[in-house]
Amino acid sequence: MTTDGFTTCLWFDGTAEEAAHFYVSIFKNSSLGKIGYYNEAGPAPAGGVMAVDFVANGQKFVALNGGPMFKFTEAISFQIYCADQAEVDHYWAKLTEGGEGGPCGWLKDKYGVSWQVIPDGLIEMIGDPDQEKAVRTTKAMYAMGKLDIAALKKAYAGE
Repeated sequence: MTTDGFTTCLWFDGTAEEAAHFYVSIFKNSSLGKIGYYNEAGPAPAGGVMAVDFVANGQKFVALNGGPMFKFTEAISFQIYCADQAEVDHYWAKLTEGGEGGPCGWLKDKYGVSWQVIPDGLIEMIGDPDQEKAVRTTKAMYAMGKLDIAALKKAYAGE
């Protein structure tokens, strides 16, 4: 391989550059890279943006203007692990702007990309060997859209 790691290619219908700017504005350790343009060979008009390289939170991406043939689904999502409620609130607010919140910390941004905004420690709580704690926490999570860390911890503690 000629690079370290993988690059995720996201397929857009004319909004690749806009989306790249959007994601770079939300996450730390982010930057825009090269922009490639269609030429006379097509399939889009020459001079239009074909692809944009960008890094979001240290992860490499390419935003591709591929056309209307393919859409994003929840079958693929990006997980954002958050240290505290302020981070949960930040990412939830930014990514649901023009998008929509979903259940259990899931959301779709305005481009249709699915995200999971997850507080650190949640996976351990819902996977706790003490089934009573795990079930209480899981039930609390199922009742939420944006995850509330304090409420999850109360459910875990049995309060």
